[in-house]
Amino acid sequence: MTSLLLIAILPLTVQGFLFKQTKWDNLRVTWGMNPFNPYNYASMPRTEVDAKSEGFVMKSDCNARTNFVGKRYWKSNDPSVMLLYDVNGFIAGIQIGIAKDLKTGSGEKYPFQKQINAPFVDDGDLYLVTAYFTNPATICTSGRSQSDFNTHGTGEHLYIQNGTHPTDVITVPTHETEVAATRWTKGKCFPSMGVHYWYNLRADMPCNEFFPVFLLYNEGELNAFGWALGTNIAGTQRLEHPPQSSYSKFMETVPTCLYQQGTLTTLHIYMTTHYELDLC
Repeated sequence: MTSLLLIAILPLTVQGFLFKQTKWDNLRVTWGMNPFNPYNYASMPRTEVDAKSEGFVMKSDCNARTNFVGKRYWKSNDPSVMLLYDVNGFIAGIQIGIAKDLKTGSGEKYPFQKQINAPFVDDGDLYLVTAYFTNPATICTSGRSQSDFNTHGTGEHLYIQNGTHPTDVITVPTHETEVAATRWTKGKCFPSMGVHYWYNLRADMPCNEFFPVFLLYNEGELNAFGWALGTNIAGTQRLEHPPQSSYSKFMETVPTCLYQQGTLTTLHIYMTTHYELDLC
């Protein structure tokens, strides 16, 4: 699989090296073998104006909810990719919403009770997992200026919400050298993704402790991340469903319980344009 992917992206890689990126200059979702599939590596609108022009519609306004912040937009009522914009209309975060009636391959309710409220937050008929690209305390107050957006692009930092209040966050290290001082566990390099990190991963961990977020570093810098959900979520072409045989390509230690969960669901989220440069 890896060799086929490298053949597919080789021409783009040569081009990409001419455009070395120094900031988060894009927002793309969905990894796939075929880079010409319109759903793979799809660029998401980073301003509210562009979101509207691309068919995204507002699901809730800034401060319409107290358990997260941002103007929330989605397309075709698809909760797999919900985009958050600040009060000034600049990209501020991304969410995935999952239905409340899901079960794992072993028949257990998903998300597990232990994970409800942190990181899966109740929102009507959905549970949400949320990441912010800017300080959540400012998203619905001052927001970012055009100058801020021009300078920093998608954002400067990654915050994973891990509680029922938007300031209950895990601040993700921007530099890989800083990860050792955290509970993130180093996984494996996968070209077109990066070096994976998983939260407090152990072989004997129960799956109700499997954190649904992974990080991706390339050349020592955070430039992508993703969701990893312990159940099969069907009905949208944006989501990915890695086979169990692939787990060891992303993790140094694969939790035994994952093999009992059935098909998992992932979504890769890239903050830069040239995903083909993500060779670790």
